Amino acid sequence: MEPAPQPSPATATPPTIGVDVRPRAQQRWDDDGPRSRRGAETRARLVEAAKAVFEEKGFHEARISDVAERAGLTHSAFYHYFDSKEDILLEVAAVLDHTLNAGVDIILDPSSTATPRERIAAAMRIRLEAHRKEARIMNVIEQVSRHNEQVRALWTQFYKQHVKEMANSIEQLQRRGLADPALDPVMTTDALAVMTIRFAEQSLLQDDAGYDFDAAVEQITRIYINALQLRDPRKPRRRRDDTG
Repeated sequence: MEPAPQPSPATATPPTIGVDVRPRAQQRWDDDGPRSRRGAETRARLVEAAKAVFEEKGFHEARISDVAERAGLTHSAFYHYFDSKEDILLEVAAVLDHTLNAGVDIILDPSSTATPRERIAAAMRIRLEAHRKEARIMNVIEQVSRHNEQVRALWTQFYKQHVKEMANSIEQLQRRGLADPALDPVMTTDALAVMTIRFAEQSLLQDDAGYDFDAAVEQITRIYINALQLRDPRKPRRRRDDTG
């Protein structure tokens, strides 16, 4: 399986969906040429600061001066990297997407010796741990996406990109005879992804859910495996040595 490219947390660049959804300041930053290490570190500090401020105050109550102060920068320094709160929120969303989907690299790693079952189990733990850790900023982004077309477009693009990646992975398993050939890969991936997201939001992350986290990871992993009717590849037989 070919691994899917992932943006690095500090410099994640959102993909486009017909129009360039990168913040205007980031477009200038990208188009100016290679980034200096210091500039990249400063930009990452701003993104991390924005995430913290949005989590504490919410998007609408947060001010650019709050973000700059949290990052240890001046108000004017913010505008060297971003044009607005909306601009920096897009990059916060890109970093969050990378965190939530870090397990995809495990599933798609062509050099891995782990079985498909083992890869899914490892990826599911990463996904649900990320949901638990990043629930507050996820809620902020979801709220903003309801009325901000650019944020909604970016969030949707990320989702569709990962559905496509995982659907391709299922197709490969089907060709190898390791998954149910009657399944539609895209529809199956979409359904399982929605199940996982909603379970994390409505059941696993609620204070009164009462679910043990490890048990939840095991059960969701089992549901995935059962849904795909996933089988482990057969190990090649060792050839008998008849010479002695």
